[in-house]
Amino acid sequence: MCKYWAMTHRVAVLALPGVYPFELGVPGRLFGAARDADGKPLYKVLTCSVDGAPVRTNADFSVTVEHDASLLRTVDTVVLPPTDTFAAITGPESVDPAVLDALAQVRPGTRVVSICTASHLLAAAGRLDGRPATTHWHEAERFRRAFPAVQLNPTVLFVDNGDLLTSAGAAAGIDLCLHLIRSDHGSKVANQVARLCVVPPHRDGGQAQYIEQVVPEPTAASTAAVRDWALENLGEPLSLDLLAQRAGMSRRTFVRRFREEVGKSPGQWLLTQRVDLARRLLENSDLTVDAIAARAGFGTGASLRRHLRAVLGVAPDGYRRTFRTRPAA
Repeated sequence: MCKYWAMTHRVAVLALPGVYPFELGVPGRLFGAARDADGKPLYKVLTCSVDGAPVRTNADFSVTVEHDASLLRTVDTVVLPPTDTFAAITGPESVDPAVLDALAQVRPGTRVVSICTASHLLAAAGRLDGRPATTHWHEAERFRRAFPAVQLNPTVLFVDNGDLLTSAGAAAGIDLCLHLIRSDHGSKVANQVARLCVVPPHRDGGQAQYIEQVVPEPTAASTAAVRDWALENLGEPLSLDLLAQRAGMSRRTFVRRFREEVGKSPGQWLLTQRVDLARRLLENSDLTVDAIAARAGFGTGASLRRHLRAVLGVAPDGYRRTFRTRPAA
C-alpha cells in the first residue's frame, strides 16, 4: 500500500488571500467522497489559513476556517490551491514571509500537492529545485524565467514526484486528487469517487493539458465511434490501419483527427486503455497474469509485466497484492 495511506489519512488545505473558491473546494469534495467497503471515510480534510482568520477569496466573499498553519505539522498531505496573485510570484522576496513560515511547518516526508499556479509558491520556497513539475500552460514561460532550476513540463496535466505533486489548471486538480486516491486505495475507490462527483474517472497525467482545436462541424467525421469499439475489443490486435479503416479515413487523416480529439496518438491512447483494463482485472478478478495480458491486448504475461512496470513502476503481482479489492479464491 502507498506509504501515504493511513486510516484515517489527514489532508490539510491551506487557504491564502485571493484563493480561487473552486480549487479550494476540490480536495474536500474529492477526498471527502472516498469511503472504504464499510462506508467509513478514508480521508479527513481540514482547511486552515496562516493565522486562523477568515480569508478573502478572489470572488465576492470570504471563507471562515477553524485552523491556523500549525495544522500543517500534523497532517499526511498538504494541498495548496491557487490564488489570484501566485502567477506573479518571481521568488521568495515576492511572497509574504508569513506564508513561507507556514510552509516551513510542513514536516519532512509529508506529501505536498499544488493545484494550478500554486506551483509558483512551491518553487519560490525552493521546494521544486531540480525536480520535475508543471503549472498552468498560460503561465509556463513566466514560471520558466523565474525558476530555471525547476524541471518544468508545461504540457502535462500533472506531475507525480513522490512527496511533491503539481498540477495544471482547475480540472487537472480534480485529476490529481483522483490519481492520489487511486494510488492510495486502488481504482475501485477512485472510480466510485468519480461517479459520485460526476467527473471522468481517469485522465493520464501525461495527457496534454491544452488541446487547441476548432470545434468540428456537426458533419465532420469523428474518431469517437472507433474509440468506443476499440474499448470493447482491447484483447484483439488493433492496428492503426484497422482503426483508420473502421473510421472510414485515411491513416494520415485518422491520426490527425485522433490527436485533435484526444490529445495523444492512437498508440499512446491504446496503451493507456490497456494498462487501465489490466489494473482493473488485477484488482477485481482471480485471472492469472497471462490471462489478464491476453484480455487486455498485451499478448503475453511478459509484455504486460514490461508495460506495467514502465507505466506504474511495479510488477503485476506486486500491484495485485497492494490493491486487491477482494480475497483470493
